Amino acid sequence: MGNRTIVQPDSPAADPKRRRASIRTWLWVLGPGLVVMLADTEAGSIITAAQSGAQWGYRLLGLQLLLIPILFIAQELTLRLGIATGRGYAELIRDRFGVGWAWLSVSALMVACIGALVTELSGLAGVGLLFGVPTAVTVPAAVLLMLAIVWSGSYGSVERVALAIGAFELAFVAVAWQAHPDLGDLARGSVSIPLSDSSYLYLAAANIGAVVMPWMIFFQQSAVADKGLRREDLGRGRLGTALGALTTQLIMCAILVAAAATIGSSSDHGALDSVQHISATMTPYLGRTAGRVLFALGVSGGALLGAIVVSMTAAWGLGEAAGYKRSLEHRPRQAPWFYGIYTAGLLLGAGVILAGANLVKVAVAVEVLNALLLPNVLGFLFLLAIKALPEPYRLGRAYSVLVGLTLATTSVFGVYAALIGIF
Repeated sequence: MGNRTIVQPDSPAADPKRRRASIRTWLWVLGPGLVVMLADTEAGSIITAAQSGAQWGYRLLGLQLLLIPILFIAQELTLRLGIATGRGYAELIRDRFGVGWAWLSVSALMVACIGALVTELSGLAGVGLLFGVPTAVTVPAAVLLMLAIVWSGSYGSVERVALAIGAFELAFVAVAWQAHPDLGDLARGSVSIPLSDSSYLYLAAANIGAVVMPWMIFFQQSAVADKGLRREDLGRGRLGTALGALTTQLIMCAILVAAAATIGSSSDHGALDSVQHISATMTPYLGRTAGRVLFALGVSGGALLGAIVVSMTAAWGLGEAAGYKRSLEHRPRQAPWFYGIYTAGLLLGAGVILAGANLVKVAVAVEVLNALLLPNVLGFLFLLAIKALPEPYRLGRAYSVLVGLTLATTSVFGVYAALIGIF
């Protein structure tokens, strides 16, 4: 035998395939939470955070931090519902409350998805213009890329591509670090909250709508159901949702801080009107070329991921209400309506962008619209959690009260801030 090492059957070295399988299992379960959270920091959210920092310095930073647990609470409910019932959000509403209520929820979803698609494609058009590429070239190329990603892959492959694209959003952390914000100003500004100012409330509503988005509820529950995650996956799914909530809000905070430290401290603060303007003002500390490339990667990563997720959500949501086949595990010939709706959404968004629109104003307005839709979406989410969850997944009495109050307060304040800001 000599000095040969004997590997025990249960040793990790005895079965490297088991380790690889375990890693794949973790990534498989974590995926929906991470994807939907990275998609949360899409082009509209990026623009809203930048506009917040430009106009109000650090005064909306505290709201971004407060939204972390709210975002987790909402998305964790979708995880529970997807695992416990094996059904998507709209499908579950149809089963529990009837077809009419399902179509009402999907109608709100369609409004949110169309608005989001316009902002995603506007963001990509803005990135193209940074490098002298016309919108008429950038937008069709982006649409073709997103069609190829979804039409040619299963959910697993789409998710892996989406995570890789979304990772570029972390570039904003580098931008914020290099902006060297004054920590004293940051601390003072984050606790200065002018709730009597209607323009502040308008952006507060936009920030709520940019973080707790209606289509995120639909997407994560549908993705969990499409993957067939089981009870034993719940703990890891929660971890993915928590990591995603922290990551997306880290990115949002980084964008706000970078804008506050650069645009917000300049003489023309608040005058954002294009992606090019935001890039030119936020990234000088990284050098002209490096800063522009990092900014472009961050915006394009968020916009591409957001557009894919939003278009898939629209196709899933309509399928759940109408009853057509709607899984990425089906090929296009097996689920023509699903792939057709996905394609139609992208083409509609592209048509709006090619007609011309102001990205900053549209982006902020879309996020305010999201805030106005929250009572519908979060209300149904809480009712489903109360009525549809079987015993092992049910909310405890105290946690149920906490969840109900949190979602109700978020919805009421979002609508109040939006209406005061508008009128």
